[in-house]
Amino acid sequence: VQLQASGGGLAQAGGSLTLSCAASRTIVSGFMAWYRQTPGTQRELVASIDSDSITIYADSVKGRFTISRDDAKNTVDLQMTSLKPEDTAVYYCKAVRRGFSFWGQGTLVTVSS
Repeated sequence: VQLQASGGGLAQAGGSLTLSCAASRTIVSGFMAWYRQTPGTQRELVASIDSDSITIYADSVKGRFTISRDDAKNTVDLQMTSLKPEDTAVYYCKAVRRGFSFWGQGTLVTVSS
């Protein structure tokens, strides 16, 4: 299982970025999630979407981030708006299939104040 994350970069506080995680249709149609991690901390769940498109968000991003599935592109996207400096982290996408977890490479998001 290969997950390809993209879309990270530099944004100003209040700005927006969209991350994409590309994989096969079979993988993308299942449980997918975005996590983030800063140095010295544990990886934390940002948002998830399951096979029924039910979404869950961390309290810190509710109302600002949106996770969605793009069937045409076979991606799960994380639209991030109203970015804050504390959103700065390496973001990872994760897929869960048959009880196994698969991770993409991280993509760095830096939000300047």
